[in-house]
Amino acid sequence: MAFPCKLTFIKIERLWHLLPLLIIIIIITVSDGAEAENEKSVTNVGAIVNLNSRMGKEQKTAMDFAAENFSNLSKTHSLIIHFRHSDRDPFTAASAAEELIKKKKVKVLIGMETWQEAVQVADVGNRAQVPVISFAAPTITPPLIQRKWPFLIRVASDGGAQIKCIADIVSLYSWKRVIAIYEDDGYGGNAGMLALLFEALQHVGSKIEHHLVLPQVSSMSNFNWGELEEMLKLPSFQSRVFIVLQSSLPTVTNLFRVAKKMGLVGRDSAWIITESITSLLDPQVNHDMEGTLGIKTYYANNTSSYAKFYKVFKVMYPEKDNSEPGIYALRAYDLTRIVTQAIRMTGNSTTNLQVVLNTVLSNYMGLSGKMRLKGGEVLYSPIFRIINVVEGNRYKELDFWRPEIGFSESLAQQTSINRRDDVGTVVWPGNLSQRAPKGWAMPTADKPMIIGVPNSSFPAFVNVSSDGKSVDGFCIELFKTVVNCLNYPLPVEFRYVNCPYDDLVELVHNKTFDAGVGDITIIAERVDKVEFTQPYTESSLSLIAPEKAEQLEWMFMKPFTGKMWAATGGILVYTILIIWFLERLANPEFSGPLMNQIGTATWFAFTSLFFSHREKIYNNLTRVVVVMWLFVVLILTSSYTANLSSMLTIQRLKPNVTDIEMLIRTNSKVGSNRDSFVINYLEKVLNFKRENIIKTDGESNYIEEFESKRISAALLELPYAKVFMNKYCKGYTATTLPFYRFGGLAFIFQKDSPIARDFTKVILELLEQGKMMSLEDTWLTPKSECRNNATSNGPESLNVKNFMGLYVIFGVSSTICLLLSFVILLKKHEDAYPGNASGESVWNRIVRIAKFLYNRQIPSRAPSFADVPELSTSSELECVTTSAT
Repeated sequence: MAFPCKLTFIKIERLWHLLPLLIIIIIITVSDGAEAENEKSVTNVGAIVNLNSRMGKEQKTAMDFAAENFSNLSKTHSLIIHFRHSDRDPFTAASAAEELIKKKKVKVLIGMETWQEAVQVADVGNRAQVPVISFAAPTITPPLIQRKWPFLIRVASDGGAQIKCIADIVSLYSWKRVIAIYEDDGYGGNAGMLALLFEALQHVGSKIEHHLVLPQVSSMSNFNWGELEEMLKLPSFQSRVFIVLQSSLPTVTNLFRVAKKMGLVGRDSAWIITESITSLLDPQVNHDMEGTLGIKTYYANNTSSYAKFYKVFKVMYPEKDNSEPGIYALRAYDLTRIVTQAIRMTGNSTTNLQVVLNTVLSNYMGLSGKMRLKGGEVLYSPIFRIINVVEGNRYKELDFWRPEIGFSESLAQQTSINRRDDVGTVVWPGNLSQRAPKGWAMPTADKPMIIGVPNSSFPAFVNVSSDGKSVDGFCIELFKTVVNCLNYPLPVEFRYVNCPYDDLVELVHNKTFDAGVGDITIIAERVDKVEFTQPYTESSLSLIAPEKAEQLEWMFMKPFTGKMWAATGGILVYTILIIWFLERLANPEFSGPLMNQIGTATWFAFTSLFFSHREKIYNNLTRVVVVMWLFVVLILTSSYTANLSSMLTIQRLKPNVTDIEMLIRTNSKVGSNRDSFVINYLEKVLNFKRENIIKTDGESNYIEEFESKRISAALLELPYAKVFMNKYCKGYTATTLPFYRFGGLAFIFQKDSPIARDFTKVILELLEQGKMMSLEDTWLTPKSECRNNATSNGPESLNVKNFMGLYVIFGVSSTICLLLSFVILLKKHEDAYPGNASGESVWNRIVRIAKFLYNRQIPSRAPSFADVPELSTSSELECVTTSAT
């Protein structure tokens, strides 16, 4: 048993003698490895980030991963990143940059979250000719920035595109006023974003009502709650759309906490945050931010490269949470890899590093997207994803947004034709899901909408009780009808105000009242102060005057105008001449002197007016003329009788005053409502003298003014004229003057109020459905016997235009018969006297033919068309007539 123990001791003793040899071998091996390691070219890179913020921690982790990966894979180069903490202080960042360049001999500087830091570090880089890659860029790029800082490369999200995306969201939900919020960085760095937001909102018809600058908060310990509560007290601002442009995470967290406590994060409120806040939300979302909309740069997270990065990132990231790396971490990783590529391409030379960086950045595809360098700035094709903070300490992703398309459900949609009208299904603050928030301080049961109500001169529109506590009338009933048609409750409280309408408009403008309800006319000077709804009734100037009995002595002449009577007389004379010409050769009644013949023709044509003619017609052409004449007579007599009957039964009265020019010319006195803008309109536009305008209170007072002869007419808006004529239609007439039109009657709200838009929609629906007419009949024109007497439109006299076609037909047909008869007689005359045509002058021939027609000398062969036997003398004519009889 002792032998094995002795053998073991011997082996151990031999190994002990070999130990120095083993140590020598290990030293040689280690020294060879160290020597091999020392053969790599080491490049120092400086990184200035905020190591206390989540963004800075993510950036540091991403850059460490990229540097370690490069150093492990490269056999010739090694990258060492020296981090310095900046805490968003420009001077601290500049000091750190100088220390890194002088002591660590860094070849590139990366980092800087704010533009103020980037500017200070860029100045240091210019002096040392060291490239500076900044994670920040100015919102508005100065024109000479590249010349001033040639070694500066700016890599940041497109602030202008973000602002345009926010403006599109505001326009999408018709929010007219917003409140902009940003954190004070001590250098005014957010003024550019505020200017861009102001311009972008102007393009969509909205504006910034107020901007709130928050104090910088670094931790909860030094946060001043009372100061923030005072800043968030917005008693004079009705907007509830808040846009947080820029803020640190502690500041924005406390902002939402105080805002929710004050009731600003609730129903009908909307909050929008930019990417600098959205990228930090994952582990920090709290219930105070529920319903908030955010903007986040989209990047592809479904690639193998991203999966590899994410796997290592989660191992190296010091904060053990479930959040994904933000866009800032991806850009830090991509920029570090770009630096490593530039280092590999330049080798040990540093003179061309800036040029190589520009070359690599000109077209590089990384995890954060495709980059291209232009003017010292790395540009991305901006694609944003809208996110919505929901309960459960998380957020959900909604639609995409691109500048050239707008909102789209997927990236496959490449044209604006597929643009969506929303950003997706949003859970708004206060769990509002049925509709989008109004973005306005909406009334509640505890704080109802205060409605100013004036006392109208016509109680049919607004009637206030003697104690001023109850109101009714057409305007009040219409307002209540609209409220009942809204898709949300609207508590209101009516308050009587005894003041002119212009003063009520001013009270709504200065936010004393939320709205004004009454017979308020839309005029230009009021539009700039308040928001008008769609007018619920039209408005134009109307003239009311007493009527007097019309003189009826010459009423029988009124059915036709003077020109009509003249045209009818001319047609009658023309008919007489045609009948005389056609009948005088064959009809024995047309014998004797010329005056007797004309008299016979006149009697023949005139008796046809009464369908009592009994004379025999001998010429067929005359029969055609007479038939046409009887048709004309039938139409004329029927029209005359109908129009005369209408005039005798309807137009018994006529107004004393016919038009405004007559009132001005005769210096007549006119009355109008005391509180109406029509008073100034009559004086300044229509040039009435001030002393000729009588201010009247109440509709019944107009009757007193008319009866006392103090006024000759009343000039009112059309709605008032309808109400007046509905009560006093006996003895008065109203004439609408369509050339003097106004904007109509409407309700008023505070400027840009979304409730006004909702009221406009409901009023249009009531007009289209005919319900507005029913309300007017109930409140404004309840008396049916006077309802149609609002305007004086009696029957008019008939003129020539009404019968022009009839006269043309008769004239053409009569003329054709005349010419045809004349041609036939000339033909027969030439056949009877063929020898007289040769050698005879034209004048003698005309005289011979005229004597032939006047002396009724019929040739031996009578015209067959007239179907009359040949007559040579008067004795023969008598025999033929007797025989025919």
